[in-house]
Amino acid sequence: MRSRRMRQRCATMRAFNPPSAALRFALLAFAALTSVPDTATSAIAGELPAIASRQRTEKKSFTDAEIVDGFFKTAFGAEYHLAGRVDRIRKFDAPVRVFAETDRADRKAQLAKVVADIGKHVQHLDIAMTTTAEAANVRVKLVRDRDLYRTITSFYGAEKAREIRTSLDPQCLSGFRKNEQFEIEHSDVILTVDVSDFTFLDCAYEEVLQSLGPINDTSSVPWTMFNDNVSMGYFDVYDQYILNVLYDPRIKAGMTVPEVREVLPDVLADVRAWVKRVNELKE
Repeated sequence: MRSRRMRQRCATMRAFNPPSAALRFALLAFAALTSVPDTATSAIAGELPAIASRQRTEKKSFTDAEIVDGFFKTAFGAEYHLAGRVDRIRKFDAPVRVFAETDRADRKAQLAKVVADIGKHVQHLDIAMTTTAEAANVRVKLVRDRDLYRTITSFYGAEKAREIRTSLDPQCLSGFRKNEQFEIEHSDVILTVDVSDFTFLDCAYEEVLQSLGPINDTSSVPWTMFNDNVSMGYFDVYDQYILNVLYDPRIKAGMTVPEVREVLPDVLADVRAWVKRVNELKE
């Protein structure tokens, strides 16, 4: 049985914490998944049959145009893509430290592997777990399904939580707040723990990656996990291209589309070499 994902487009909201003058925007990406049949109990992604089968058939060769198309559709706002409004690059401009708030040691270990895997495959991204909430700029709250809406309410308030519940049946969500220079200063991720390993990993990869900046969903790119109808459960090659372009030092927070296009040819050449090397690609 094929899983189907339903996701609300990112929305501009108030900040997670009471907003200050420097923190005026919060961008949210919500992911809701139906049940995913998966009898595997292994905590390691490569040992899950549902993931292994996807990796065997994964498309790994892309043209420059295919990579650029996906990058602009995910790294810039949906308003730009659909209505032509110029948006800005949003990314962390500092080391990313992830704190897991949970009493589930197994899920915390899985999340740590997800974070380590992202760090291994994104060349210029300094990301790692931290043991203290004070040192974190990404907080991942892992909750039981029965506590999900209580957690959402604590983050966004009762009215917004009701809107989320009536429009979606989410198992995970993420969002970030940025400053006036479009630098992400803090991200929050909520994941449910009492789901299958495949669903947990699929949510964890997508929401952690989106919390780093590529917040938009697109139904027109079939190779990205940021597509409503795509479930991965691992960090696929296509999305590695997107994140490596975003975190190249020449791509800066606050850049406009024309500014990105000006440096993109050189960036893409270097990103291709890195992704090929780190994945041991033949082409």
